[in-house]
Amino acid sequence: MLLDPATCYRALRARDARFDGRFFVAVSSTGIYCRPVCTVKVPKHENCRFFPSAAAAEAAGFRPCLRCRPELAPGNSTIDATSRLARAAASLIEDGSLNGAGIDALAARLGITGRHLRRIFLAEFGVSPIAYAQTQRLLLAKRLLTDTTLPITEIAHASGFRSVRRFNALFRARYRLEPRALRRQARPRAAADTLVFDLGFRPPYDWAGLLAFLGARAIAGVEATEGGVYRRTVRVWSGGREHVGWIAVGRVHDKPALRVTAAASLAGAVPAVLARVKTLMDLACHPDEVARTLGALAARRPGLRVPGAFDGFEIAVRAILGQQVSVAAARTLAGRFAAALGRPITTPLAELRVLFPDAERVAGATVEEIAAIGMPTARARSVLALACAVADGRLEPSPSADVESTLAALRELPGVGEWTAQYIAMRALSWPDAFPATDLGVMRALGTRSVRRVRAAAEAWRPWRAYAVMHLWHSHNGG
Repeated sequence: MLLDPATCYRALRARDARFDGRFFVAVSSTGIYCRPVCTVKVPKHENCRFFPSAAAAEAAGFRPCLRCRPELAPGNSTIDATSRLARAAASLIEDGSLNGAGIDALAARLGITGRHLRRIFLAEFGVSPIAYAQTQRLLLAKRLLTDTTLPITEIAHASGFRSVRRFNALFRARYRLEPRALRRQARPRAAADTLVFDLGFRPPYDWAGLLAFLGARAIAGVEATEGGVYRRTVRVWSGGREHVGWIAVGRVHDKPALRVTAAASLAGAVPAVLARVKTLMDLACHPDEVARTLGALAARRPGLRVPGAFDGFEIAVRAILGQQVSVAAARTLAGRFAAALGRPITTPLAELRVLFPDAERVAGATVEEIAAIGMPTARARSVLALACAVADGRLEPSPSADVESTLAALRELPGVGEWTAQYIAMRALSWPDAFPATDLGVMRALGTRSVRRVRAAAEAWRPWRAYAVMHLWHSHNGG
C-alpha cells in the first residue's frame, strides 16, 4: 500500500477519523506508533513515519500507544480483487487461522499458492503473514490484559501462544513492558463472568438503521434486540475446540466504537468472536467513499451499513427460507427451524436459549424433517442441499471465499436463484457490490418492474451496490 507522507500528516493534524485504520504513524523521538486519531500532541513532521499496518510499525521497532490503542482501529473494506484477497487472509489470521497451521494451508484455503499469498500480503500490509500474525497475537494479549481479568496463562493461550514463557519474552522484547505491569495499570470493565471489548468504526455510523434491520430478522431463541443492544447465542471453533456462549453488542456514546460483551465461556475464542462481530456490524466500511458514489441516495441515512453475518451458513439458510415470503414470515420459519434442529443453551438472558444448527446437523436431517417446520418440500430440499455442500467443503459462505466461484456454486444448488445467491453474497460474503436486481423492494423503490432498468440504474452505484440496496430498502419502508 502506497502512503503519501504529506496526505497522512494532514490527516494526522486534523485527527481525521476517515483515515483511522488506513495507516499508523510512528514517532522516531518516542519509539511509539499511534492511530491518526490519537489525542496526544501532534509530533513534528520530520519525526513521523507512516505504515500501512500495525504489524509494519512493530516490525520497524515501534511499540503501540497505550492511549489510542492501535488494536481498537477499524479494519478496511476494499473492492480491488488483489487487496480483497490479502485482506481476506488478514481476516483469517485475526481469526486465529495461523495458530497451529502454516502459510501454505492458509493459502490453499484461499485458492492460491503460498508464494502468491506472501507477495500480495507484503504489498498490502508491508510485512509477511507470519509477522502480521505475531503482531495480532501480541495486540490481542495487550487487549485482554487491559480489558479483562483473565489470568495471564489463559491470556497467553487465548492469544495463540503455545507457552507462557514465549509470550512473556516476546511481550517484553516488543513492548518493553512486563505483562503483569500492564495488568496493574488496567481497569477492566467486565464482571468475572463476562468479557468486554470495544471495536472502532469510522463515523458516521447508522446504528439505529442497522439495529432495526437485524431486529426485524431476529431468529427467536437465537437473536434479540432491545434497548439499543443486539444479542445472540454463538458457536465458534478455535484451537480445535467448540466454544459456545452469548454476546451483546451496543453503541458506545462517547467515542466511535461498539461495545461487545461476551460470555466468559468464549475466552478461548476471542479472536474468532471479535472477527465475526466486525463482519456482522460492517466495521470495515469507509462511509465517505460509499456516500461519494451513491450521492443523493445515501443522504437520508448517513453511515448506513450492510449487515454481514456472524455465521454465513445461518444467513444462507435464512436467504432460502425468505424466498417469496415476507420478512416476518421468513423470521417465523427461521425460529421454527432453530427450535427444531438447533441445540438448547443456557444463558443469563431468557430470550437466548438455542444455538442455530450447523451445516453438519442439518445435512444429517431428512427433507421431511426440514419441511415439517411449515415450508414447501422443494425449499426443504434446497436447504438440505446447501447444508451438504457446506458440510463437505464444496461451499464456504464466508468473506474469505472467492465471490465468483461461490456464486457459481450457489447457483448450482436446487432452488437457488439469482436473488438468493446475491443476498448471500451481500451478507455472508460481505461483497459490497452484490446486487439482487429482482428484489421487489428494490424495484418498488426505483418505481419499475423491469430488471433491465433496475440493473441499468444500479451501474452508477458500482462498486457499492450492496449499500445502495440497503438505502433503497429503507426508502421503500419509509425508514
